[in-house]
Amino acid sequence: MEKEMLVFLKLKEGKLETFMGWMQSDEGMGVRKSVAYPEKTIGAMKPDKTGMLFKVSVHNEPGMKEFVSGNNPAAKAIYEECIESAQLWEMSEISL
Repeated sequence: MEKEMLVFLKLKEGKLETFMGWMQSDEGMGVRKSVAYPEKTIGAMKPDKTGMLFKVSVHNEPGMKEFVSGNNPAAKAIYEECIESAQLWEMSEISL
């Protein structure tokens, strides 16, 4: 079942390019595809480049929680190098 989630990452100083390079690499795309649909992901960067916000369409919620918390074995090293903190929220539609 697909679920919409928001991810906010606070990056360590000067690590935006390193982190985004990994996210777009074959290894990073493999991890992302295992938990969500990368083609549906929408990202935004803070103007000072110290954080990223992603709207993600998740198909593997336990895997997404593991990924965002920095506990995914393939992503652990990049998270330790680049991520200061991470938060994950569930999204739900509000009828107007």
